[in-house]
Amino acid sequence: MSPSPPAEGPLRSRGLGPRVAAVLVFGSSAAVLVVEIVALRLLAPYLGLTLETSTMVIGIALTAIALGSWLGGRLADQVDPRRLLGPSLGTSGAVVALTPAVLRTTAEWAPPALLFIASLTILVPGALLSAVTPIVTKLRLTSLAETGTVVGRLSGVGTVGAIAGTVLTGFVLVSRLPVSGILIGLGALLVVGSALVEWRTRGWSGAPALALVVVGGGLVALVTPRGCDVETKYHCARVVADPDRESGRTLVLDGLRHSYVDIDDPTYLKFAYVRAIASVVDAAFPEGEPLAAHHLGGGGLTLPRYLEATRPGTRSVVSEIDGGVVRVDRDRLGLRPGAGTDVRVEDGRLGMRRLDAGSRDLVVGDAFGGVSVPWHLTTVEAMTDVRRVLTEDGLYVANLIDHGDMAFARAELATLGETFRYVALIGEPGDLGLDPTATPDGGNLVVLASDRSVDLSATQEVLDSRRTGWKIASGDDLTSWIGDARPLTDDYAPVDQLLQPYGPQRSR
Repeated sequence: MSPSPPAEGPLRSRGLGPRVAAVLVFGSSAAVLVVEIVALRLLAPYLGLTLETSTMVIGIALTAIALGSWLGGRLADQVDPRRLLGPSLGTSGAVVALTPAVLRTTAEWAPPALLFIASLTILVPGALLSAVTPIVTKLRLTSLAETGTVVGRLSGVGTVGAIAGTVLTGFVLVSRLPVSGILIGLGALLVVGSALVEWRTRGWSGAPALALVVVGGGLVALVTPRGCDVETKYHCARVVADPDRESGRTLVLDGLRHSYVDIDDPTYLKFAYVRAIASVVDAAFPEGEPLAAHHLGGGGLTLPRYLEATRPGTRSVVSEIDGGVVRVDRDRLGLRPGAGTDVRVEDGRLGMRRLDAGSRDLVVGDAFGGVSVPWHLTTVEAMTDVRRVLTEDGLYVANLIDHGDMAFARAELATLGETFRYVALIGEPGDLGLDPTATPDGGNLVVLASDRSVDLSATQEVLDSRRTGWKIASGDDLTSWIGDARPLTDDYAPVDQLLQPYGPQRSR
């Protein structure tokens, strides 16, 4: 009778007690969510911060989790699991640490190639980290009698780890560290974890080479141009000096030009849509009359500065969701404390709810995530709240962006028509259908809405004096332009889907 082979259980769990197993599963699950959330921030300057980008990243992350769980379990049945843990952690750490440098180096590639590279930077580490749970589960199973307990416990620990990774990244890491620092630090932790696992389970460390990769990746990421002066909670922010105007500055968020500010002359308005909004305000209210204004979105605070300079005594409340952008305004764009502008770090719709009814002469909508107005600021319910805070003669003016068949802009005009008595649209004649010889190109549009009639002839005169080249559509022309567009509501507002692809533009 031949001797029986030694039992596998004790060997499998050498150096991998229940606490170590829980730490590995918790940490790897948390790391997957850190990579997923940070990837959204890292890709925003190149792909935009849209629903499609978020959906793509979430889809890739879920694919990675499914693939890693399946392959990890299958390999653990075919290979000694102790040989898999260290390489899975170490390789994922190296990829994570190199991700910032890789993406910033390939940022100017064609979109399909960039999407492929971006997918790999999420898929590879996500799959390797997700493989840790089935591998650890295999190591911890020593008898069928405890299968349910082991699998259930580790599954629960993994879920708690994913929750912790999500909360830690969203509330702590992103607000305190640059994106590249988060990924390089996570990569280093994973490589250190790989070395410790190798030492405890096999008495050997194969991590030095990977550690060198992490260090090299970190150095490369540090010297690779980031395109950011500041990484805020929501944006990669940069301030660019105007070579033709000494005091001119452009605020660039995620690669898109959001605001132009002349620090010494706030009456200088460079962007056409800003000149259009200013023209509407100047024509609608007596010259020099101070206003009570509310601004949905702050950016570089170009319009609040203009109103303060041209209408002394104007009180502007600005709802800007990104505190980092407000800091840039103060540190780089000359925002003075104690001026007539009260900037509040808050969501625009929530901030508007705090305002008293009939307390504003003017509401300006200029909030954007990428090239899209946040959907909850576009609906009938949101516009009803705008109408609530306006005086009887109050005016709502907003900046929109659309291209192609203007499906979003048409829907938003239909939405305003549900709320206000008078609605008009300002833009390039070809985009408004006012010039049949012109090809619609798309871009910025300005809408105005009120319950009192606005002198559109006076508005057109001011537009012409500012050399915008823009025209006004109203009445039957606007009704025909809107067509059968469906109003947007809190229950139905597919803003990102209505927007047409806008190509490789880098301006808002």
